[in-house]
Amino acid sequence: MLLLVGLGEGFRSGNKKQFDSLGENVMFIWSGRAPMMQGSFTALRQYYLTHRDYLDIQRDCPSVGLVAPVISRSDIRAVSDFYQASGQINGSLAMFNQIRYLPINEGRWLNDMDVTQKRKVIVLGDEARRTLFSGRAAVGSTILLNGVSFEVIGTIQRIGHGDNNNLNFKSFIPYTTMREYFPPLNTGEGRDVISLIEYQPRTRAVHELSRQEVHKVIGRNHGFDPHNPDSFDEWDTVDTVDQVGKIFDAMNEFLGSVGLVTLGLGAIGIINIMLVAVADRTQEIGLRKALGATNTSIMFQFFVEGAFLTLLSGILGIAAAAGVMAALSGVDLGEGFDPPRLVVRTAALAVISLAVAGVAAGLYPARKAAGLQPVEALRKE
Repeated sequence: MLLLVGLGEGFRSGNKKQFDSLGENVMFIWSGRAPMMQGSFTALRQYYLTHRDYLDIQRDCPSVGLVAPVISRSDIRAVSDFYQASGQINGSLAMFNQIRYLPINEGRWLNDMDVTQKRKVIVLGDEARRTLFSGRAAVGSTILLNGVSFEVIGTIQRIGHGDNNNLNFKSFIPYTTMREYFPPLNTGEGRDVISLIEYQPRTRAVHELSRQEVHKVIGRNHGFDPHNPDSFDEWDTVDTVDQVGKIFDAMNEFLGSVGLVTLGLGAIGIINIMLVAVADRTQEIGLRKALGATNTSIMFQFFVEGAFLTLLSGILGIAAAAGVMAALSGVDLGEGFDPPRLVVRTAALAVISLAVAGVAAGLYPARKAAGLQPVEALRKE
């Protein structure tokens, strides 16, 4: 049971780190496909999010707190004095780091003046920094993005591990600079097209209402029914976290039922062991009673033995579980999984519960031993 709980905690911790690396209550919406005509399910048309959508969401969605437009391209080649690399370049506003988790390692993040003045500055992700500068100082250096010179003003700490490190390949430049030099490609005749919009509800409780408000604005601006969920390409991390939480709740219920069964089987095992001990030591019990031992002392003897067996087995179980978890601590269990860890509270609760079960299970054999008559006990071989 402790191993199961430890693995569950590793899964919980790993998933929490994944979502923490995104930000708190982040919601994403991309361009999508809507029906050509009302009620049509086969004829679809492509629509693209625009800067106007961002402004309208900011103005007309009271349940939305922070909102930011993003222009993203992966075909821009970055070249430093030492190496070259291809990664994702994102144009974002200065407040974008209030929505997403983007801890600065060196230098600084984008500011409002960078955006207003369309400065050619860039903040590098960790993998981009490693590739372009390979141990050399990055902040203050200059790189070329498709031949355009940009000054490196900051680098981002490494986020995630294993396969969950996509954010480390991303670099960020001012949103206005991105619109001018690297607008989205293959967007038809659309003007002011953006790649996606990221936003947060004012509170977690109104995330569904904020999503409906955003749908209403997008549907109105692009001429389709906002109540058709298939017209939206989006990701609500709040919903995802809630679904993962339900999985953990189900896991806890399962572990609770396993624990009850385990305690029940343990109690039955202790009863059988102590009954065998009473049967094998009948003559000893009779001799003790003949020499003046009271029923209470006989009962206490077997009661203590049952409790001792229970506590000893609990300690051995904890030691075995801790040893297996320690052996797994250096093993990469994959994306979304941290190494299992021994939960002290669960271990203590398990031992206490098992001790109570052992005490309860030892009462019947102890009472049986105390109830033996000395003469009858001494006559048995």
